[in-house]
Amino acid sequence: MTLEELQSVVLGLSMPKFTAAQIARWLYVGRVTSIDEMTNLSKKAREVLKENYSVGREKPIFSAESVDGTKKYLFETGKGRAIESVYIPDKDRATLCISSQVGCRMNCRFCMTGRQGFHGNLSATEILNQILSIPESENLTNIVYMGMGEPMDNIDSVLKSIEVMTAPWGLAWSPRRITVSSIGKLDNLKRLLEETQVHVAISVHSPFEKERASLMPVEHAYPITKVVNLLSQFDFKHQRRCSVEYIMWNNLNDDLQHARKLAELIKKIPGVRINLIRYHSVPEVPDLTTSPEEKMIAFRDFLNEKGFLATIRTSRGEDIMAACGQLSGNFNDINHSS
Repeated sequence: MTLEELQSVVLGLSMPKFTAAQIARWLYVGRVTSIDEMTNLSKKAREVLKENYSVGREKPIFSAESVDGTKKYLFETGKGRAIESVYIPDKDRATLCISSQVGCRMNCRFCMTGRQGFHGNLSATEILNQILSIPESENLTNIVYMGMGEPMDNIDSVLKSIEVMTAPWGLAWSPRRITVSSIGKLDNLKRLLEETQVHVAISVHSPFEKERASLMPVEHAYPITKVVNLLSQFDFKHQRRCSVEYIMWNNLNDDLQHARKLAELIKKIPGVRINLIRYHSVPEVPDLTTSPEEKMIAFRDFLNEKGFLATIRTSRGEDIMAACGQLSGNFNDINHSS
């Protein structure tokens, strides 16, 4: 809950208004898991709260660790399905990749989450629980909404979770520590850009409209040209960043013709960066294979020569199906737990 919502709760229970700030501090600074731990509230107040509310924290039901130190966590949702989060330690950074939906309705051809279909939106509670309930929670430096689901398809819960994370009464994080990815659902992407200062990452994967539509059906509803036009209206040169996500497939979108078209497409976005991503194989899509290293380097170098900042993202957690596009929330993972 936000501070305003907590104030409504305590007033509705005939408690002083300042009690809301005390509860918020216990939830987001003290990170308690039960109302009984809120020891500066009277015993009577705690009993009344327990009759009506719970903290809402749930531990992951399964975890797996990669040879590279990446950890994948499985959370039960109560919807008969699970979601996954991925913890990625890297020198002085500790990033958590979180989910915003159970499955996804975007149906991108290359994504395991999309291929399982859509099974529901996560509440702000379920989004925040991923951050607060992993063992490494206190060490996190960055959050990326790049797990299961399309964040702009669950905009209200995503915005509420960002508010709790960035508000002074909440986790008090800088929005510059948060990146939200999107395929470019225009109206809700505009809300995110106007109502927050978080970084954004836009999934492009092909600069050619027909080809992108064959990979990402969302191109029919939200053409990448319109997404770029929206992004070009915002400043990404200073405090916040805009990144283009570009998965590279062998002999599909990895030649210099694509690099040239991509450069032309995104040149209007001030300060845009480009993340080139190795494709991580997904069952049932045998015809897509990752681009070889030399092609990715040539693609990157071409873009850098054009004045962009392009990098090849390091793959993490592929051996535990935790890499980009591989999350499925599969309960069968539990059977492989050590």
